[in-house]
Amino acid sequence: MCGIVGLFLKERDLQPQLGNMLGQMLQVMTDRGPDSAGFAVYGEGAADHFKLTVRGSNLASLSRDISEALGVSVGLTLRDTHAVLSFPDEVTGKVREWLSTHRPDLAVIGAGHRIELYKEVGLPADVIKRFNLPGMAGTHGVGHTRMATESAVTTAGAHPFSTGADQCLVHNGSLSNHRSVRRNLEREGLTFATDNDTEVAAGFVTWRMRNGDSLERALEASLDTLDGFYTFVVGTENGFAVLRDPISCKPAVMAETDRYVAFGTEYRALAVLPGIEKARIFEPEPAKVYAWEHR
Repeated sequence: MCGIVGLFLKERDLQPQLGNMLGQMLQVMTDRGPDSAGFAVYGEGAADHFKLTVRGSNLASLSRDISEALGVSVGLTLRDTHAVLSFPDEVTGKVREWLSTHRPDLAVIGAGHRIELYKEVGLPADVIKRFNLPGMAGTHGVGHTRMATESAVTTAGAHPFSTGADQCLVHNGSLSNHRSVRRNLEREGLTFATDNDTEVAAGFVTWRMRNGDSLERALEASLDTLDGFYTFVVGTENGFAVLRDPISCKPAVMAETDRYVAFGTEYRALAVLPGIEKARIFEPEPAKVYAWEHR
């Protein structure tokens, strides 16, 4: 099962509505994944400042503690069990080291100049409300509702997964060779926080892009390496992409207008969008990468 959605805004005047539109799409997918939900939003960012999304408890004093220890200003946005830290690029390594040493109880689940990533167990409507997704603005975002058919229902196992700066991936399907792919990626220096096959898919895309591939080429390479049935929606700093495996047994539909591009596991996730009646509606073809980017 599982439900995935993605929304890429072409027009700036829609950006304040991104969270509300994405939240409506995500909630429609509840019966495809009622045990947990998550989303990544690409909002405002600065080229000289980095963000880390962390998950855990006792977060209120986190920015103060880091600021006092490192002598640098650290911003904090607190949302329920998650916090987004913002600080100058040049101290990114020191902040990560401080967290690893002094707050090993916290999980770093997203990193980059623009990405903010949130996920929790519970009904999608509850997760959306806890993190106030309707109040978030941005240029694009992806979301996922999970039905854990092969693993325990945990926050760590919820999607999206982020393994590279400003990059995340959500997935509907199952990979049969993710263990062997994971071992190969670990030899290349990648690390993984869970046993979820989606995290491995995200890591593969990260590895290919680190070695010079464009997002499109990295996804094309996954067709030769990742075995199984899947639909991927990938977010990057400037855009997002969609890929279905060569068999494409998992449902998927897209809509494009002059104002946005949207993806949904089912059409009903798109039906809530403004102007959908004028959109070009299509089913993404097997083994073909679809990508959009802000330049």
